Amino acid sequence: MAERPRIALAWLATVVLVTLNLRPFLTAIGPLTPTIQAHTGLGLQALAWLTLLPMALMGAGTWLAPALLPRLGARPTLALALTLLALGCALRLAPAWLLATAALCGVGVALVQGTLPGLIKLHTPRHVAPMMGVYSASLMGGGALGAQLSPLALQWGLGWSGALALWTLPVLAALALAWWQLGRMATPAAGATQRGASAWLLRRPRTWYLMLAFGLMNGGYASMIAWLAPHYQELGWSAAQSGTLVALLSIAQAAAALLLPVLAARGGPDRRPWLWFTLGCQALGFALLAMAPLAAPLATAIVLGVGLGGCFTFFMLVALDHLRAPLQAGALNALMQGGGFLLSALPPWLMARLHQGGGGFSGGWWLQCAMALLVAVLVARLAPTQYERVMQPPVP
Repeated sequence: MAERPRIALAWLATVVLVTLNLRPFLTAIGPLTPTIQAHTGLGLQALAWLTLLPMALMGAGTWLAPALLPRLGARPTLALALTLLALGCALRLAPAWLLATAALCGVGVALVQGTLPGLIKLHTPRHVAPMMGVYSASLMGGGALGAQLSPLALQWGLGWSGALALWTLPVLAALALAWWQLGRMATPAAGATQRGASAWLLRRPRTWYLMLAFGLMNGGYASMIAWLAPHYQELGWSAAQSGTLVALLSIAQAAAALLLPVLAARGGPDRRPWLWFTLGCQALGFALLAMAPLAAPLATAIVLGVGLGGCFTFFMLVALDHLRAPLQAGALNALMQGGGFLLSALPPWLMARLHQGGGGFSGGWWLQCAMALLVAVLVARLAPTQYERVMQPPVP
Protein backbone atom coordinates (compact mmCIF):
# COMPACT_ATOMS: atom_id res chain seq x y z
CA MET A 1 0.00 0.00 0.00
CA ALA A 2 2.87 2.34 0.74
CA GLU A 3 4.50 1.64 -2.59
CA ARG A 4 1.67 3.09 -4.73
CA PRO A 5 1.71 6.56 -3.10
CA ARG A 6 5.49 6.62 -3.55
CA ILE A 7 5.14 5.74 -7.23
CA ALA A 8 2.41 8.36 -7.64
CA LEU A 9 4.61 11.00 -6.00
CA ALA A 10 7.58 9.99 -8.15
CA TRP A 11 5.38 10.19 -11.26
CA LEU A 12 4.25 13.68 -10.25
CA ALA A 13 7.89 14.72 -9.75
CA THR A 14 8.77 13.28 -13.16
CA VAL A 15 6.00 15.22 -14.91
CA VAL A 16 7.07 18.44 -13.17
CA LEU A 17 10.80 18.10 -13.83
CA VAL A 18 10.40 17.04 -17.45
CA THR A 19 7.92 19.81 -18.21
CA LEU A 20 9.97 22.51 -16.49
CA ASN A 21 12.59 22.00 -19.21
CA LEU A 22 10.33 22.58 -22.21
CA ARG A 23 10.39 26.40 -22.32
CA PRO A 24 13.67 27.89 -20.92
CA PHE A 25 15.45 27.45 -24.26
CA LEU A 26 12.79 29.78 -25.77
CA THR A 27 12.21 32.32 -23.01
CA ALA A 28 15.93 32.85 -22.39
CA ILE A 29 16.35 34.41 -25.85
CA GLY A 30 14.16 37.52 -25.45
CA PRO A 31 15.98 39.17 -22.52
CA LEU A 32 19.35 38.43 -24.14
CA THR A 33 18.34 39.73 -27.59
CA PRO A 34 20.45 42.96 -27.55
CA THR A 35 23.52 41.06 -26.35
CA ILE A 36 23.07 38.34 -28.97
CA GLN A 37 22.62 41.01 -31.64
CA ALA A 38 25.77 42.83 -30.51
CA HIS A 39 27.90 39.67 -30.70
CA THR A 40 26.40 38.05 -33.82
CA GLY A 41 25.14 40.98 -35.91
CA LEU A 42 21.76 39.30 -36.39
CA GLY A 43 18.76 41.55 -37.06
CA LEU A 44 15.30 41.18 -35.53
CA GLN A 45 13.98 39.10 -38.42
CA ALA A 46 16.90 36.71 -38.17
CA LEU A 47 16.46 36.46 -34.41
CA ALA A 48 12.76 35.78 -34.93
CA TRP A 49 13.84 32.44 -36.42
CA LEU A 50 15.10 31.39 -32.98
CA THR A 51 11.44 31.36 -31.98
CA LEU A 52 9.80 30.65 -35.34
CA LEU A 53 11.90 27.57 -36.19
CA PRO A 54 11.48 25.70 -32.90
CA MET A 55 7.77 26.56 -32.78
CA ALA A 56 7.35 25.18 -36.31
CA LEU A 57 9.32 22.06 -35.46
CA MET A 58 7.42 21.69 -32.20
CA GLY A 59 4.41 21.50 -34.50
CA ALA A 60 5.74 19.12 -37.12
CA GLY A 61 7.63 17.06 -34.54
CA THR A 62 4.59 16.61 -32.31
CA TRP A 63 2.90 14.78 -35.17
CA LEU A 64 5.74 12.25 -35.05
CA ALA A 65 4.94 11.16 -31.50
CA PRO A 66 1.86 9.02 -32.32
CA ALA A 67 3.94 7.29 -35.01
CA LEU A 68 7.04 6.78 -32.86
CA LEU A 69 5.24 5.47 -29.77
CA PRO A 70 4.16 2.17 -31.39
CA ARG A 71 7.65 1.64 -32.80
CA LEU A 72 9.84 2.61 -29.85
CA GLY A 73 7.59 2.55 -26.80
CA ALA A 74 6.92 5.39 -24.38
CA ARG A 75 10.14 5.15 -22.37
CA PRO A 76 12.60 5.26 -25.32
CA THR A 77 10.53 7.97 -27.06
CA LEU A 78 10.69 10.24 -24.02
CA ALA A 79 14.40 9.49 -23.56
CA LEU A 80 15.12 10.36 -27.21
CA ALA A 81 13.18 13.61 -26.85
CA LEU A 82 15.09 14.74 -23.76
CA THR A 83 18.42 13.72 -25.31
CA LEU A 84 17.74 15.95 -28.32
CA LEU A 85 16.75 18.82 -26.01
CA ALA A 86 19.91 18.42 -23.92
CA LEU A 87 22.08 18.31 -27.03
CA GLY A 88 20.44 21.43 -28.42
CA CYS A 89 21.05 23.34 -25.19
CA ALA A 90 24.66 22.16 -24.89
CA LEU A 91 25.55 23.16 -28.46
CA ARG A 92 24.60 26.77 -27.71
CA LEU A 93 28.14 27.12 -26.41
CA ALA A 94 29.06 27.28 -30.13
CA PRO A 95 27.44 30.49 -31.52
CA ALA A 96 27.73 29.27 -35.10
CA TRP A 97 25.28 26.48 -34.27
CA LEU A 98 22.62 28.78 -32.82
CA LEU A 99 19.95 28.11 -35.44
CA ALA A 100 20.66 24.38 -35.44
CA THR A 101 20.28 24.28 -31.67
CA ALA A 102 16.85 25.87 -31.99
CA ALA A 103 15.88 23.05 -34.36
CA LEU A 104 17.17 20.31 -32.06
CA CYS A 105 15.38 21.79 -29.06
CA GLY A 106 12.17 22.20 -31.04
CA VAL A 107 12.08 18.54 -32.13
CA GLY A 108 12.92 17.32 -28.62
CA VAL A 109 10.18 19.40 -27.03
CA ALA A 110 7.72 18.30 -29.72
CA LEU A 111 8.21 14.63 -28.89
CA VAL A 112 7.72 15.29 -25.17
CA GLN A 113 4.55 17.30 -25.80
CA GLY A 114 3.21 14.60 -28.08
CA THR A 115 3.88 11.82 -25.56
CA LEU A 116 3.37 13.13 -22.03
CA PRO A 117 -0.34 14.20 -22.07
CA GLY A 118 -1.41 10.71 -23.18
CA LEU A 119 0.72 9.14 -20.45
CA ILE A 120 -0.87 11.49 -17.90
CA LYS A 121 -4.37 10.37 -18.93
CA LEU A 122 -3.20 6.73 -18.86
CA HIS A 123 -1.61 6.82 -15.40
CA THR A 124 -3.93 9.31 -13.66
CA PRO A 125 -7.34 8.79 -15.36
CA ARG A 126 -9.27 10.14 -12.35
CA HIS A 127 -7.15 13.26 -11.99
CA VAL A 128 -6.59 14.39 -15.57
CA ALA A 129 -7.61 18.02 -15.01
CA PRO A 130 -5.37 18.71 -11.98
CA MET A 131 -2.47 16.79 -13.53
CA MET A 132 -2.79 18.77 -16.75
CA GLY A 133 -2.84 21.86 -14.55
CA VAL A 134 0.45 20.71 -13.02
CA TYR A 135 1.80 19.99 -16.52
CA SER A 136 0.86 23.44 -17.81
CA ALA A 137 2.00 25.21 -14.64
CA SER A 138 5.38 23.50 -14.87
CA LEU A 139 5.60 24.45 -18.53
CA MET A 140 5.00 28.12 -17.72
CA GLY A 141 7.15 27.96 -14.60
CA GLY A 142 10.05 26.74 -16.71
CA GLY A 143 9.46 29.71 -18.98
CA ALA A 144 9.73 32.01 -15.96
CA LEU A 145 13.01 30.43 -14.90
CA GLY A 146 14.47 30.82 -18.38
CA ALA A 147 13.52 34.50 -18.58
CA GLN A 148 14.73 35.34 -15.08
CA LEU A 149 17.88 33.27 -14.63
CA SER A 150 19.46 33.68 -18.06
CA PRO A 151 20.00 37.49 -17.72
CA LEU A 152 21.34 36.87 -14.20
CA ALA A 153 23.75 34.26 -15.56
CA LEU A 154 24.93 36.89 -18.04
CA GLN A 155 25.60 39.27 -15.14
CA TRP A 156 27.49 36.51 -13.33
CA GLY A 157 29.95 36.39 -16.24
CA LEU A 158 28.89 33.25 -18.13
CA GLY A 159 28.47 35.11 -21.42
CA TRP A 160 25.32 34.89 -23.50
CA SER A 161 26.16 31.46 -24.95
CA GLY A 162 26.96 30.07 -21.50
CA ALA A 163 23.71 31.52 -20.13
CA LEU A 164 21.81 29.63 -22.84
CA ALA A 165 23.79 26.40 -22.49
CA LEU A 166 23.25 26.38 -18.73
CA TRP A 167 19.86 24.72 -19.29
CA THR A 168 21.54 21.48 -20.35
CA LEU A 169 21.97 20.45 -16.71
CA PRO A 170 18.29 20.32 -15.63
CA VAL A 171 17.41 18.52 -18.88
CA LEU A 172 19.92 15.77 -18.04
CA ALA A 173 18.42 15.49 -14.55
CA ALA A 174 14.94 15.13 -16.09
CA LEU A 175 16.23 12.48 -18.49
CA ALA A 176 17.64 10.40 -15.64
CA LEU A 177 14.46 10.66 -13.55
CA ALA A 178 12.13 9.90 -16.46
CA TRP A 179 14.14 6.84 -17.52
CA TRP A 180 14.11 5.48 -13.95
CA GLN A 181 10.46 6.22 -13.26
CA LEU A 182 9.03 4.92 -16.53
CA GLY A 183 10.99 1.72 -15.97
CA ARG A 184 8.89 1.17 -12.82
CA MET A 185 5.51 1.85 -14.47
CA ALA A 186 3.37 0.03 -17.00
CA THR A 187 3.86 2.19 -20.08
CA PRO A 188 3.07 1.39 -23.72
CA ALA A 189 5.94 -0.65 -25.13
CA ALA A 190 7.00 -0.98 -28.76
CA GLY A 191 4.22 -2.66 -30.73
CA ALA A 192 1.69 -2.12 -27.93
CA THR A 193 -0.52 0.06 -30.12
CA GLN A 194 -1.47 -0.47 -33.72
CA ARG A 195 0.64 1.50 -36.12
CA GLY A 196 -1.37 4.12 -37.93
CA ALA A 197 -4.16 3.78 -35.35
CA SER A 198 -4.38 7.56 -35.07
CA ALA A 199 -4.51 8.23 -38.81
CA TRP A 200 -8.32 8.28 -38.69
CA LEU A 201 -8.13 11.39 -36.51
CA LEU A 202 -6.88 13.39 -39.48
CA ARG A 203 -10.10 12.55 -41.29
CA ARG A 204 -12.16 14.25 -38.62
CA PRO A 205 -12.87 17.97 -39.23
CA ARG A 206 -12.81 18.55 -35.46
CA THR A 207 -9.10 17.66 -35.37
CA TRP A 208 -8.32 20.44 -37.84
CA TYR A 209 -10.65 22.82 -36.03
CA LEU A 210 -8.75 22.26 -32.79
CA MET A 211 -5.44 22.82 -34.60
CA LEU A 212 -6.68 26.16 -35.94
CA ALA A 213 -8.03 27.43 -32.63
CA PHE A 214 -5.04 26.25 -30.61
CA GLY A 215 -2.57 27.69 -33.13
CA LEU A 216 -4.20 31.13 -33.21
CA MET A 217 -4.29 31.20 -29.41
CA ASN A 218 -0.72 29.99 -28.93
CA GLY A 219 0.60 32.56 -31.40
CA GLY A 220 0.10 35.08 -28.61
CA TYR A 221 2.42 33.12 -26.33
CA ALA A 222 5.05 32.77 -29.06
CA SER A 223 4.94 36.52 -29.70
CA MET A 224 5.20 37.32 -26.00
CA ILE A 225 8.31 35.26 -25.39
CA ALA A 226 9.93 36.61 -28.55
CA TRP A 227 9.12 40.33 -28.30
CA LEU A 228 7.89 41.36 -24.85
CA ALA A 229 11.42 41.89 -23.50
CA PRO A 230 12.74 43.65 -26.65
CA HIS A 231 9.61 45.87 -26.63
CA TYR A 232 10.35 47.12 -23.14
CA GLN A 233 14.07 47.42 -23.84
CA GLU A 234 13.16 49.82 -26.65
CA LEU A 235 11.26 51.79 -24.01
CA GLY A 236 14.41 52.08 -21.89
CA TRP A 237 14.29 48.99 -19.68
CA SER A 238 17.41 46.91 -18.97
CA ALA A 239 17.81 43.23 -19.89
CA ALA A 240 17.32 42.20 -16.25
CA GLN A 241 14.20 44.38 -15.86
CA SER A 242 12.59 43.09 -19.04
CA GLY A 243 13.53 39.52 -18.07
CA THR A 244 11.78 40.02 -14.74
CA LEU A 245 8.65 41.14 -16.61
CA VAL A 246 8.71 37.99 -18.77
CA ALA A 247 9.25 35.93 -15.61
CA LEU A 248 6.26 37.60 -13.93
CA LEU A 249 4.16 36.81 -17.00
CA SER A 250 5.28 33.18 -16.81
CA ILE A 251 4.55 32.97 -13.07
CA ALA A 252 1.05 34.28 -13.69
CA GLN A 253 0.69 31.69 -16.47
CA ALA A 254 1.79 28.93 -14.11
CA ALA A 255 -0.58 30.04 -11.35
CA ALA A 256 -3.53 30.24 -13.76
CA ALA A 257 -2.68 26.88 -15.32
CA LEU A 258 -2.60 25.26 -11.89
CA LEU A 259 -5.56 26.94 -10.19
CA LEU A 260 -8.15 27.59 -12.91
CA PRO A 261 -8.71 23.88 -13.78
CA VAL A 262 -9.38 23.22 -10.08
CA LEU A 263 -12.00 25.98 -10.01
CA ALA A 264 -13.44 24.82 -13.32
CA ALA A 265 -13.88 21.26 -12.02
CA ARG A 266 -16.90 22.45 -10.03
CA GLY A 267 -18.69 23.68 -13.13
CA GLY A 268 -19.08 20.48 -15.13
CA PRO A 269 -17.42 19.30 -18.36
CA ASP A 270 -18.03 22.45 -20.43
CA ARG A 271 -14.71 24.33 -20.67
CA ARG A 272 -16.04 27.16 -22.83
CA PRO A 273 -16.86 29.73 -20.12
CA TRP A 274 -13.30 29.46 -18.83
CA LEU A 275 -11.88 29.65 -22.33
CA TRP A 276 -13.85 32.85 -22.94
CA PHE A 277 -12.64 34.31 -19.64
CA THR A 278 -8.98 33.59 -20.44
CA LEU A 279 -9.30 34.84 -24.02
CA GLY A 280 -10.83 38.06 -22.67
CA CYS A 281 -7.79 38.47 -20.42
CA GLN A 282 -5.56 38.05 -23.47
CA ALA A 283 -7.44 40.61 -25.52
CA LEU A 284 -7.28 43.12 -22.67
CA GLY A 285 -3.58 42.54 -22.06
CA PHE A 286 -2.60 42.88 -25.72
CA ALA A 287 -4.67 46.06 -26.03
CA LEU A 288 -2.86 47.53 -23.01
CA LEU A 289 0.52 46.68 -24.51
CA ALA A 290 -0.48 48.44 -27.72
CA MET A 291 -2.02 51.55 -26.16
CA ALA A 292 -0.24 52.15 -22.84
CA PRO A 293 2.69 49.78 -22.23
CA LEU A 294 4.16 51.91 -19.45
CA ALA A 295 0.90 52.65 -17.61
CA ALA A 296 0.82 49.44 -15.57
CA PRO A 297 3.33 46.95 -17.03
CA LEU A 298 3.27 44.56 -14.07
CA ALA A 299 -0.52 44.36 -14.01
CA THR A 300 -0.56 43.93 -17.80
CA ALA A 301 1.89 41.05 -17.56
CA ILE A 302 -0.24 39.36 -14.89
CA VAL A 303 -3.47 39.73 -16.89
CA LEU A 304 -1.77 38.33 -19.98
CA GLY A 305 -0.22 35.51 -17.99
CA VAL A 306 -3.61 34.49 -16.60
CA GLY A 307 -5.09 34.57 -20.09
CA LEU A 308 -2.32 32.65 -21.83
CA GLY A 309 -1.67 30.08 -19.12
CA GLY A 310 -5.29 29.29 -18.41
CA CYS A 311 -6.26 29.12 -22.07
CA PHE A 312 -3.41 26.74 -22.90
CA THR A 313 -4.47 24.35 -20.13
CA PHE A 314 -8.14 24.35 -21.10
CA PHE A 315 -7.31 23.64 -24.74
CA MET A 316 -5.18 20.68 -23.65
CA LEU A 317 -8.10 19.42 -21.56
CA VAL A 318 -10.61 19.94 -24.37
CA ALA A 319 -8.52 17.76 -26.68
CA LEU A 320 -8.21 15.02 -24.05
CA ASP A 321 -11.94 15.26 -23.26
CA HIS A 322 -12.92 14.40 -26.82
CA LEU A 323 -11.98 10.70 -26.54
CA ARG A 324 -12.15 8.21 -23.67
CA ALA A 325 -9.25 5.94 -24.68
CA PRO A 326 -6.05 7.48 -23.23
CA LEU A 327 -3.76 6.75 -26.20
CA GLN A 328 -6.34 7.99 -28.72
CA ALA A 329 -6.93 11.12 -26.63
CA GLY A 330 -3.17 11.61 -26.40
CA ALA A 331 -2.86 11.23 -30.17
CA LEU A 332 -5.57 13.86 -30.74
CA ASN A 333 -3.80 16.16 -28.28
CA ALA A 334 -0.53 15.62 -30.15
CA LEU A 335 -2.12 16.40 -33.51
CA MET A 336 -3.76 19.54 -32.12
CA GLN A 337 -0.43 20.73 -30.77
CA GLY A 338 1.35 19.76 -33.98
CA GLY A 339 -0.82 21.78 -36.33
CA GLY A 340 -1.25 24.50 -33.73
CA PHE A 341 2.46 25.06 -33.15
CA LEU A 342 3.06 25.20 -36.90
CA LEU A 343 0.50 27.98 -37.13
CA SER A 344 1.73 29.77 -34.00
CA ALA A 345 5.24 30.05 -35.47
CA LEU A 346 4.02 32.79 -37.84
CA PRO A 347 2.94 35.63 -35.47
CA PRO A 348 6.46 36.36 -34.10
CA TRP A 349 7.71 36.69 -37.68
CA LEU A 350 4.75 38.90 -38.62
CA MET A 351 5.48 41.12 -35.64
CA ALA A 352 9.10 41.45 -36.75
CA ARG A 353 7.90 42.49 -40.21
CA LEU A 354 5.49 45.05 -38.77
CA HIS A 355 8.25 46.41 -36.55
CA GLN A 356 10.65 46.68 -39.46
CA GLY A 357 7.98 48.51 -41.42
CA GLY A 358 8.17 51.35 -38.93
CA GLY A 359 5.14 50.62 -36.81
CA GLY A 360 7.01 49.51 -33.73
CA PHE A 361 5.49 46.68 -31.73
CA SER A 362 2.03 48.24 -31.31
CA GLY A 363 0.70 46.87 -34.59
CA GLY A 364 1.76 43.37 -33.60
CA TRP A 365 0.02 43.60 -30.24
CA TRP A 366 -3.20 44.71 -31.95
CA LEU A 367 -2.85 41.71 -34.27
CA GLN A 368 -2.66 39.40 -31.24
CA CYS A 369 -5.69 41.09 -29.71
CA ALA A 370 -7.69 40.42 -32.88
CA MET A 371 -6.57 36.76 -32.89
CA ALA A 372 -7.73 36.29 -29.29
CA LEU A 373 -11.17 37.62 -30.21
CA LEU A 374 -11.32 35.34 -33.26
CA VAL A 375 -10.49 32.30 -31.11
CA ALA A 376 -13.30 33.31 -28.74
CA VAL A 377 -15.70 32.97 -31.69
CA LEU A 378 -14.26 29.56 -32.63
CA VAL A 379 -14.59 28.27 -29.06
CA ALA A 380 -18.39 28.51 -29.30
CA ARG A 381 -18.44 25.21 -31.22
CA LEU A 382 -16.55 23.24 -28.55
CA ALA A 383 -19.62 21.99 -26.68
CA PRO A 384 -18.91 18.70 -24.84
CA THR A 385 -22.26 17.26 -25.92
CA GLN A 386 -20.83 17.11 -29.48
CA TYR A 387 -17.61 15.24 -28.67
CA GLU A 388 -18.93 11.72 -29.23
CA ARG A 389 -20.69 12.64 -32.46
CA VAL A 390 -17.78 14.50 -34.07
CA MET A 391 -15.05 12.04 -32.99
CA GLN A 392 -16.55 8.59 -33.52
CA PRO A 393 -13.64 6.11 -33.85
CA PRO A 394 -13.67 3.67 -36.77
CA VAL A 395 -15.30 0.28 -36.12
CA PRO A 396 -12.54 -2.37 -35.54
